[in-house]
Amino acid sequence: MLRMNLTDASAIVTGGASGIGEASARQLAALGAKVVIADLNEDLGRKVASEIGGMFVKCDVSSEEDGAAAVLAAGEMGPLRALVNSAGLGRAGRTVDRNNDPMPQADFDFVIRINLLGSFNMLRQSAAAMAKTDPLDEDGQRGAIVNMASVAAFDGQIGQAAYSASKGGVVGMTLPIARDLSAVGIRVNTIAPGLIDTPIYGQGEQADKFKAHLGQSVLFPKRLGYGEELAFMVIELITNPYMNGEVVRVDGGIRLPPR
Repeated sequence: MLRMNLTDASAIVTGGASGIGEASARQLAALGAKVVIADLNEDLGRKVASEIGGMFVKCDVSSEEDGAAAVLAAGEMGPLRALVNSAGLGRAGRTVDRNNDPMPQADFDFVIRINLLGSFNMLRQSAAAMAKTDPLDEDGQRGAIVNMASVAAFDGQIGQAAYSASKGGVVGMTLPIARDLSAVGIRVNTIAPGLIDTPIYGQGEQADKFKAHLGQSVLFPKRLGYGEELAFMVIELITNPYMNGEVVRVDGGIRLPPR
């Protein structure tokens, strides 16, 4: 049995301009895929797309129109075989703050809209395009989708109510969507990353010290994970024909404390 062949196929990576998304896009391109970088950061997105021979599409993942544009662009480069849902964000805030005021509902809604609703928007539109392609093998395989959750889906910390809820939703929809899409030969898996060294932590000496401190809470190795290490798992979940309906923690064994 061979791994899923991505040569001359297209793939979409949301959040592909940096971090885990960028690393995933580069590894997909190295396997022969034509990658759409779907991101809001035009400068970085165009740079990555140019370097890997792909295409940049400015994309708010929660927008139906933007999602459709990314899928259309992918189809112009080849049959769509892979989606990596890597776009996401956090907005820390306690349910009730120190002044006993409630979290603004709009803050909670914003995180849910991007991380959960946005992931489903890109997934449903990409899956519809994949379902129209010819099968790749005798099993009827047509494509694979990898969602990005977080260990916060299981070990959410103080101030992470919105983020944990959004990522818990991504975890919760993995199996039922995998069951839905089994009829058309599309596999669905989710990764729950731990503490990963991405641009969210900033740059410079203070940022490096903070990341080194965070790394000490990881079981082993005692450091933040690299985007490339997450991308290794992305590629495994896409290309291994028997990986389906699973949520995989990639976290160095960390279990988050309350704070």
